[in-house]
Amino acid sequence: MKCAPLVIAGSMIVAWMGARGTAAAPQAGERVPVVVELFTSEGCSSCPPADGVLSRLAREQPVAGAQIIPLGLHVTYWDQLGWKDAASLPAATSRQQDYGRIFGEDRIYTPQAVIDGRDEVVGSDEKGIARAVAAAAKRPHAHVSLSASFARPDTVVARVEVADVPTDVKEKLRTLVILTEDGLSSIVTRGENGGRTLHHDAVVRRVSATVEIPAVPASWRRDRLRAVVVVQGEKSQRIVGAATAAIQ
Repeated sequence: MKCAPLVIAGSMIVAWMGARGTAAAPQAGERVPVVVELFTSEGCSSCPPADGVLSRLAREQPVAGAQIIPLGLHVTYWDQLGWKDAASLPAATSRQQDYGRIFGEDRIYTPQAVIDGRDEVVGSDEKGIARAVAAAAKRPHAHVSLSASFARPDTVVARVEVADVPTDVKEKLRTLVILTEDGLSSIVTRGENGGRTLHHDAVVRRVSATVEIPAVPASWRRDRLRAVVVVQGEKSQRIVGAATAAIQ
């Protein structure tokens, strides 16, 4: 029997009271959401192929049984090396450092792909990412639903429901709401990618521990924004559930 869902709404996610139960096996044709986080930078000459892989995985969804949820996280530590990435985000750097404490400090690099907070692969290794996604899709996941809308012209508010957290999850969980933007282009004039025009999708714009994301700049294309919710172990960093939705 399914447990009643946890409904997260309002301005703050204040406590985890997630319903726990035996996660049902995916139905035929059902895709399990699997998060692929790419840590990248416009200052890194090895990153553009990985950016292309992330866009392709998001567009083609090539892994049977998996719904790939892409997150392009542009880190900041390349910004002092000749070119400042306009999409770089301190929250992206902090998030990669959190994973470094799990995978090892020598496993902080670009481009790096992290799959469901559990496995890490070189970000341009498309086959390796696909294998990790396929393995992740076979694991039990919580059921997560998400809707998001502009409550005001510059404020996104999300509504999240979480149910059936797998019974083997014993740690405290946190819920993050993430705002992404597709279809970005940048003409790079300096640094390792000087002279190139780079293209990015699923660029992470905001990472929030609340369901309200204020002060969304008018320059961000509303028709290219998406919301993502991630339910993740505070200690292990493993993602136990996720969802994505267009912003209405």
